[in-house]
Amino acid sequence: MDRFRWPDGKTAAAAFTFDVDAESAILWGNESVGARMSVMSHQAYGPLVGIPRILDLLEQHQVPSTFFVPGHTADRYPEAVRSIVAAGHEIAHHGYLHEQPTALTLEQEIDALDRGLAALADVAGVRPVGYRAPMWDLSWRTPALLAERDFLYDSSLMDADQPYELAITPGAQESLVEIPIQWALDDWEQYCFLPDISGSGLIETPRKARELWQSEFDALRKVGGCWVLTNHPFLTGRPSRAAELGELMRYVLDHDDVWVSSLGAVAEHVRSLNLSPRSITPPDVPR
Repeated sequence: MDRFRWPDGKTAAAAFTFDVDAESAILWGNESVGARMSVMSHQAYGPLVGIPRILDLLEQHQVPSTFFVPGHTADRYPEAVRSIVAAGHEIAHHGYLHEQPTALTLEQEIDALDRGLAALADVAGVRPVGYRAPMWDLSWRTPALLAERDFLYDSSLMDADQPYELAITPGAQESLVEIPIQWALDDWEQYCFLPDISGSGLIETPRKARELWQSEFDALRKVGGCWVLTNHPFLTGRPSRAAELGELMRYVLDHDDVWVSSLGAVAEHVRSLNLSPRSITPPDVPR
């Protein structure tokens, strides 16, 4: 198989991305949890403390990043979202109230997309070109809905090491750039515990999390892949975790053959390669 062509002779790519879920991550479908002040404070830590700390890290290491922002977060924490834009980072779409696309009707999915777009435009003055499905749970109809709204890329699927052009429907020539992710490169599985809501109760040490993410980076670098780390400011924004994230940034940047970029820039590069769209079809379900 031919090696993927990265810019300037680079052998691989890497991106540090952040899902700014705040309260939206647990409010959708569970509105009663809003009565739990301690739980809400856990989520509010992201925009109140985590985002400033992460922005400082990105500035220190001169890393361009992508922040996936639900519309609810933009409406509730406008200054935090504007600070991301002011720092020069990309804002991308992540639903309105972190709605799970596969649990929505077509009309509800359209509403979540359009409400999210309106909130990001009103609060941050941006029209995002990137999308990440809440819970990484893309529906089969989502790609076509994104294309109708002129999105350039999605980052929700897990079937490749390198980005590719995803046909919006099987056999279609119209496509979105797909920038794959994976569960091993998400801090939710490492750090998130909310009693009666989420997590196993086992919270890993930041050093163990960095060891996992660094090993994935080393392996993807060898195969010419695109390493996409997904962190949440309410989790990785905590001091010890942010410190390890800074060390990981330093490690990644020490590899001069790796292109460290925002996902928007990755998607623009992939689009410039004029790759043939790849179709993915739903499986036949035994009856």
